[in-house]
Amino acid sequence: MAGMIRKHSQIYSTTILFSNSFAVALAWLCAYLIRFKVEFFVEVGSAPINNMYLYALLPIWLVFFANSRILGHSKPISMSTPTSELVAILKLTSFSVLLLTAATFFYRELSFSRIMAVYFWFFSNVFLFLSHRLVRFLVKKMRDRGMGLHKVLVVGAGELGQKVVQKLDLYPEIGFSVVGYLSHNPDKVGTTLGEYKVLGLYEDLSQCIKEYKVSQLFVALPSSAHERLQDILISLEEETVDIKLVPDLLRYMDLQSGIEELDGMPVINLTESPLYGWNTVFKRVSDIVLSSLAILITFPIMVLIAIVIKLGSRGPLLYKQERMGLDRNVFWMYKFRSMEPEAEKQSGPVWAKEDDDRRTRVGTFLRSTSLDELPQFFNVFIGQMSLVGPRPERPVFVDEFKKSIPFYMLRLKMKAGLTGWAQVNGWRGNTSLEKRIECDLYYIKNWSLLFDIKILFLTIWKGLINRHAY
Repeated sequence: MAGMIRKHSQIYSTTILFSNSFAVALAWLCAYLIRFKVEFFVEVGSAPINNMYLYALLPIWLVFFANSRILGHSKPISMSTPTSELVAILKLTSFSVLLLTAATFFYRELSFSRIMAVYFWFFSNVFLFLSHRLVRFLVKKMRDRGMGLHKVLVVGAGELGQKVVQKLDLYPEIGFSVVGYLSHNPDKVGTTLGEYKVLGLYEDLSQCIKEYKVSQLFVALPSSAHERLQDILISLEEETVDIKLVPDLLRYMDLQSGIEELDGMPVINLTESPLYGWNTVFKRVSDIVLSSLAILITFPIMVLIAIVIKLGSRGPLLYKQERMGLDRNVFWMYKFRSMEPEAEKQSGPVWAKEDDDRRTRVGTFLRSTSLDELPQFFNVFIGQMSLVGPRPERPVFVDEFKKSIPFYMLRLKMKAGLTGWAQVNGWRGNTSLEKRIECDLYYIKNWSLLFDIKILFLTIWKGLINRHAY
């Protein structure tokens, strides 16, 4: 579906790109004019535009474009409200202007006006918001008038067919307009599923194509009806519609699922880790570089924590615990000790709880601020963990959860992380396991280095305090 969306929304995406570029350029020009021409409604000069400010527009465009990708700025039209649009734009402009302002400190010979950055931030918010709403309004008007529409007929009115329609309805910008379903069940003909009617039976396919001027056909048959597929395809030999076959494998398709090719033979990929080839190399290199920097920066803090722990209670500085990571590999994960020595000697492996009397006074503070996790930078550096990924769990709990939580083991298709998508969304510590799994699987399905960078920034932005860490 992702490839189809990109292919059929090229005009929309290009229009948004040019519209955003124009909005940013206009914001930069307005900021310049107000700062150097009519600041505070007082004439301050009439000199021509400084070339330095014109040349700066190219890096500004590049920073805004890169950050829009990092922050996942583009959303389907149907999922974007004015409020969510404005919030997304505020994040984009704030982050971009901060980066651009910080960059000027490294080039002292460039004397950009700091107050102009404030004006630019304000105008870029206004113009980008107006730009997006205008483009989305025009696209909807075009579709409402039938411009650029492709009529879609779905063969199959079961769960799979309805899932296809739900996905298509999310992306009106691609111009697919569903006319209805065909079913094998005569009792369904004439009924309505959601907003669309069942127009007829499979045998009425050719007639419906002509009557409704269908140009796109989605064949979404349940596995029990696949014996009808050959008859349907034969009946389409004299039609000119684009035919798309949706296999009934939704219940099995999960991580990185899709269609691949093996020497010309199509292969349906059900589950696969996104870490392969250069993806593995890039993620490992980024882990080594960033964990090294983190160790250097936090080393004085770690020394101070070690001293405080030693003064506060007897026992080792570090606490090591077995955790399960990528492909079920077990490793020792390190933390600063936050509990009394041998805290689990009598209780065995248990989850920490609020007001846990096994914690030391220093340990309570370390756990609530996540500072006890700092030694895990060394786990990242030596390759047992990654900076970003699903949090590793103890083998004893993995054996328990895999029997009761669907798809739990799919978390182990990605290297365990110090932080993750679940953590930056608030699902840390003693919170819903189901929500954590949902976030972890979303991360693995949508993994990219840009997504990792986004999570790292969000981790820093939202801080270390965690009220659910006991």
